[in-house]
Amino acid sequence: MPQSGKSFWHRPEGVTGGLVLFLAAVGGAYLLWVFLPALIALTESILGLSAMLMVLAAVVYLLVDPKLRTLTWYMYQNLMRWLTGMIIQIDPIGILKNYTDDLRSNLRKMYRQINKLRGQMHVLMEQIHINRKAIASNLDLANEARENNERSAMILKSRKAGRLQESNMKLEDLYKKMEILYRVLVRMYENSEILVEDVEDQVKVKERERAAIHAGHSAMQSAMNMISGNTDKRISFDRALEAVADDVAGKVGEMEQFMELSENFMSSIDLQNGIFEERGLELLEKWEKQGESMLLGEDKKDLLEMADHSEKDHKLPDPEKRRGRKVSSTNQYDAFFD
Repeated sequence: MPQSGKSFWHRPEGVTGGLVLFLAAVGGAYLLWVFLPALIALTESILGLSAMLMVLAAVVYLLVDPKLRTLTWYMYQNLMRWLTGMIIQIDPIGILKNYTDDLRSNLRKMYRQINKLRGQMHVLMEQIHINRKAIASNLDLANEARENNERSAMILKSRKAGRLQESNMKLEDLYKKMEILYRVLVRMYENSEILVEDVEDQVKVKERERAAIHAGHSAMQSAMNMISGNTDKRISFDRALEAVADDVAGKVGEMEQFMELSENFMSSIDLQNGIFEERGLELLEKWEKQGESMLLGEDKKDLLEMADHSEKDHKLPDPEKRRGRKVSSTNQYDAFFD
């Protein structure tokens, strides 16, 4: 079963726990400094010295006895979790509900980006067509001028055709990058639709299961299971939920990062004047060279190989037409609870 890889100290409650320990250490040091004369005076009497030795023995026993140490550590973690929960959302069910809201919002934004990009691609392809016609026309005029021994006109028309051809090469390269961006956005959109449905389904089912498990397994029972070295169902279930939340967080983060990249890429293009900034292309090329995508999986490599700068724009996927498609009945997060 996949488990959340975060230790207590790397969780939000761990930050609270560290702060509490620091304050306790500072407070303990201050109290020791304040009461040091009284403690020294206590050692001068048999009764006082005996009391101090008993306290010291209790501390040593706490550190040495594994069961008592485990119980104390469990109680401390739960206390820090309760304190942290009063300030921020740390309940995995609540976190997953927040992520589904973020996913729904991002899906709407991504759909608008896809439509905007498709419109830009149509404009760009139209410009490429216009340039091709102009290239052919200028080459015909250059050939005609050569036949009529009009050397100046032939050179001018040939150079103009050459400049248009060079411009078209850049525009076609740009179209290829836009096609990659478009296909990735559409696939991310589709995968994110499945993701949000899977998460919402898991939240509905696991919220009821978690309530039943927590009702049947008290905090003390969980502590006893930990002391005995047994796997506690309540703790294991919460760890599985946290693992789901961590996975969804990574995918939401990647989704938002790529949306920002695509927005920056599109804003760097001025199709009216045929201008585009190299920075936008560099960001996209950097993403292409990065490792495997959490949200796309093995599809990333296929999408990069699929794109070309042909005129077959009708082959581009349309997210609107692909809505309502049949998807696998298997929830991608079921294995987290096996």
